[in-house]
Amino acid sequence: MKKLLIIGVSGLTGNKLANISSQKFKVYGSYNTRSVVINNCEIFQLDKTDKEKIKYKIMEIKPNVIVDCSALHNVDYCETHQEEAWKVNVEAPMHIVTLCKDINTRFIYISTDYVFDGTDNNYNEESKTNPLNYYGTSKLRAEERISNAGISYAIARTSLVFGWNPSELKGLKSSSGKTMNFVIWALNKLREGESLRIVDDQYSTPTLADNLAEFLLSLANSNQDGIFHTVGSECINRYDFTLKIAEIFNIKRELVTPVSSSLFKQVAKRPMRCCLDVSKTRQTLKVKSLNVEESLLKMKEQEEELKNSPII
Repeated sequence: MKKLLIIGVSGLTGNKLANISSQKFKVYGSYNTRSVVINNCEIFQLDKTDKEKIKYKIMEIKPNVIVDCSALHNVDYCETHQEEAWKVNVEAPMHIVTLCKDINTRFIYISTDYVFDGTDNNYNEESKTNPLNYYGTSKLRAEERISNAGISYAIARTSLVFGWNPSELKGLKSSSGKTMNFVIWALNKLREGESLRIVDDQYSTPTLADNLAEFLLSLANSNQDGIFHTVGSECINRYDFTLKIAEIFNIKRELVTPVSSSLFKQVAKRPMRCCLDVSKTRQTLKVKSLNVEESLLKMKEQEEELKNSPII
C-alpha cells in the first residue's frame, strides 16, 4: 500500500483528510502543538520548520505523497509576523520539496484565494494573481517555487474552509492563535443569543473541509500536475453566508445584521470579491463541489454524532 504523509493532521483539513484516506494509503500524520488521535493513522509530533527533524522523518517513512496542511493562515497575524509567515508558508514547504525530489515523492500544497486582488467577478487557474496582503503573497511565492521545482506536484487553492474539528471544538489554539473556523464561531455566538454584525461586501466561495479533503485525496491519487481550485460551488458574501448558517441550524436570522467592511479596522487588507471557478477541478478530479446549503446540511447531520463523541 502506498504511503501518505499529512503535515498538520490536527488541523481541520488534515484531520478530515486522514479520516478518509486509510483505504487508499497507509497514513502518517504530524502535528505541531495540538495532539490528536485518529484511527488508522500513525501520528507524531513535528515542527515542519525544523529542517533536520523533518528530513529524518521523511527519509524514514519515504512517503509516496505528502500533503502540507500546515500553514500560518491567520491573515492579520501574518501581516504583523511576516518573517514567521515566510518561514512556515514558503521556506519550510520548499525544504520539503527538495526532499520530495530526492525520493520521487508527490507534493500537494494548499494555497488560497487571497493570491488574487478581488477586482474580477470570477477567477480560474489561469487568472492574473495580485495579492493584497502578506499572507496571500507568501502563498503565491510558494506556488511559484513549487511549480518550477521539477517534481510531481499539485497546488490546491481553497477559500473560507469550515467544518467540525475536535481540536477546535476543544478550544485548542493553532500556532497563529486561531481557535475556530468561521462557521463554528458564528454558531457559538448565535446560539448564545448574541447579535452579529457581518460584512455584506466581501465575497468568497466557502468550502466544507470534508469536501476539500475529497479533492485532496483525489489529487493524491492523481498524476495530474498544476494548480487546482478546490472550493465550494457557490459565491456568496459573509452576511448571506451567516444567514444561511442561522437558517440551517434553526437560529433567529434577526440576530445577524449587515454592515460594510469599512466599519472594521483590519490589519491586513482583504480582497472584496474572491470567487474561484471550480470547473477545471470538477472535470479533472470527478469530485462534486458542494454548495453552501449542501455543506451546512452535512455539518448539521454530523453534529449529533460529534456531541456523543468522547473527544469533544
